[in-house]
Amino acid sequence: MELVPLIPIAGIAAVLYALYLAWDVLRRDEGTPEMQDVASMIYEGAMAFLRRQYGTIAALSIVTAIAIGVIVGAVSEGVKDILANNSTVTYGERQVGPWEEGGLTAIAFLVGAFCSGLAGYIGMFIAVRSNSRTASAATRSLKEAITVSLRGGAVSGFLVVALSLIGVSTIFITYSELLGNPKSIAPFLIVGFGFGASFVALFAQLGGGIYTKAADVGADLVGKIEAGIPEDDPRNAAVVADLVGDNVGDCAGRGADLFESMSAENIGAMILGVSIYAVTGDLEWIIFPLVLRSFGIFATIVGLASVPFFARDDGKQNAMTPLNNGYFIVSALSVVGLFITTKVMLGDEWWRFFICGCIGIATGIAFVYITQFYTSGSWRPVKEIADASRTGPATNIIIGTAVGLETTAATAITIAVALVASFAIGTEATITGDNGSISGFSTGVFGTAVATMGMLMSAAYVLSMDTFGPITDNAGGITEMSGAPESARHITDELDSVGNTTKALTKGYAVASAGLAAFLLFSAYLDKVKERLEIPLNEELPIDLSDVDVFAGGMIGAMLVFVFSSLAIRAVGSAAGDIIEEVRRQFREDPGIMAGTSRPDYARAV
Repeated sequence: MELVPLIPIAGIAAVLYALYLAWDVLRRDEGTPEMQDVASMIYEGAMAFLRRQYGTIAALSIVTAIAIGVIVGAVSEGVKDILANNSTVTYGERQVGPWEEGGLTAIAFLVGAFCSGLAGYIGMFIAVRSNSRTASAATRSLKEAITVSLRGGAVSGFLVVALSLIGVSTIFITYSELLGNPKSIAPFLIVGFGFGASFVALFAQLGGGIYTKAADVGADLVGKIEAGIPEDDPRNAAVVADLVGDNVGDCAGRGADLFESMSAENIGAMILGVSIYAVTGDLEWIIFPLVLRSFGIFATIVGLASVPFFARDDGKQNAMTPLNNGYFIVSALSVVGLFITTKVMLGDEWWRFFICGCIGIATGIAFVYITQFYTSGSWRPVKEIADASRTGPATNIIIGTAVGLETTAATAITIAVALVASFAIGTEATITGDNGSISGFSTGVFGTAVATMGMLMSAAYVLSMDTFGPITDNAGGITEMSGAPESARHITDELDSVGNTTKALTKGYAVASAGLAAFLLFSAYLDKVKERLEIPLNEELPIDLSDVDVFAGGMIGAMLVFVFSSLAIRAVGSAAGDIIEEVRRQFREDPGIMAGTSRPDYARAV
């Protein structure tokens, strides 16, 4: 228990560091009046979108929380009647009523939704305040521009991780210590927290994603294709809408996505630790994920602070280099934190789980390289797509689609290797306690949980790089629309190119963590089933995939992915069509826009 105090210390430190970064960014020069004018329009549009979106999510969250409480209570009541003819289901040394369980799950749902929304709102508020400051810094040096944009993005990164850590740990303590529930049961009662985070992430990603793609398609088709004017040209009414979309999609949406991933995986790993806790009686197996996340926060603080020292203004350095170096420092320090945590908390077999965690960290590094290989202009895939453009748009689409499909091979193989290796190493561990011993499947699954948590130790840094993307993209638009010097546009173009890579990196990182966590969360679900049916947690459940119910359920679940994607793409096309018609109308009805004598109606396009 020596490392438990690190959890609140790390959470508070992350919040304080985020506040420091916000102060450091907001005190910097905002640029020329023209830069501030464009930035204010972006800020107004982004905040209006968030207010509308979060207002809708808040109303739906309350309704959903009530439904969850009723459903969980009703299901618990049914299970109670099946297992025993009494008024409660016995959970260890305390009895939890079915409707009490439903109420606690609903409360956890609301807390998770609130924390997710708060992290996204504050993070995007700072991001849209950082764009003009990055544009201003670009007029002076590349190093300063990198520092401002990365620190602006890090506010979101640290708040997402901090609120996830503080939220999960606080609700765990509340449900176990303050309400008197057994520590072996509390993780099962807080699953609503992860569900609430998922609920917000669904709407944040879908709403923000549709908006940003619709605005991007509309602005580019009319501006660059039909009118033949440069990207981010001030004569294009959809430019501000496009810049707003970068924030609401890649900043707020991705922040909610990773908040959900970290929260659900924390809770899932805690649930898997319950089976080992039941044998050893050591609480460390349950709270291990929270301590490991705490070390990740400290590693990220050091890594982020080191980035300016790697940046140079000699005109020869790739802007991605200092960001990569910062990530490598985070990874190296994460290995140190992993070593300390596993050795102190996980008993005699700690070294096996240490190797599992290193596999997770290595998986994160692998995805950094995989993503950069497929998205950076220095490597074969992007060059191949660019070369295909010489023969027309059709070949460009064909090669682009081919490269996109090709990326699935490396990602799937990496995830599979990480899962198989960590599970195999975990199964070799034998944990002995006062209540017997446990090994095999239970320790193997916990090994995959450690690998997942190891990979997510750098989540704050990766999310910082993700938000770095829309900030630099906005900065490029601001320099173009405000008539900034060509040298500033050259710097913002370079940062924008790097930002596109970092945004793709975060998407790949989210895919990898989700792939690792899928096995973890499914296993946690089975533990929940065992707990409800009063089956020993270390006993395996037979699952027959040839059973018609299981097969049909799996087929329907796979089909829903394609249907949902179809609906989302259709929404993008519809919204993009509206953007195109609006910009065409303005060009048609007001020739002065093309002549530069009148100003487009940006607000209508937004």
